Amino acid sequence: MKGLLQRVRGARVEVEGEIVGSIDQGLLVLVAVEPGDTPEHADKLLHKLLNYRVFSDPQGKMNLSLKDIDGGLLLVSQFTLAADTRSGLRPSFSSAASPALGAELFDYLLAQARLKHGTVGSGRFGADMQVHLVNDGPVTFMLQI
Repeated sequence: MKGLLQRVRGARVEVEGEIVGSIDQGLLVLVAVEPGDTPEHADKLLHKLLNYRVFSDPQGKMNLSLKDIDGGLLLVSQFTLAADTRSGLRPSFSSAASPALGAELFDYLLAQARLKHGTVGSGRFGADMQVHLVNDGPVTFMLQI
């Protein structure tokens, strides 16, 4: 399971012109599910997302987590992160999970996030989404579980 974490001042996801998820300061995370991923992988990713120290403390050091700042979490499924790009000029998606497994684990991750954190939004699995964000820093990390 992969999560491309972006520290944002704000972000939103639109589907067909409708805002389906939005946050103010916090983390926008693009999530890819790979074959062999399990709910345990999702749990580990969520733990990292909520506790990863990417926000600045009063001294300007990245020392605070999403939980510490009570920021928003916006989860967006993005199977293209699982693409194999090592050869050729066209990505291969053989390394991405099936749509059924992807939806199951993304929904699980989202449900667990809503149980464990205050402000959680999401995109819509499988939809054509437009993601708007103001990347803060910019600060972006790839987490792989």
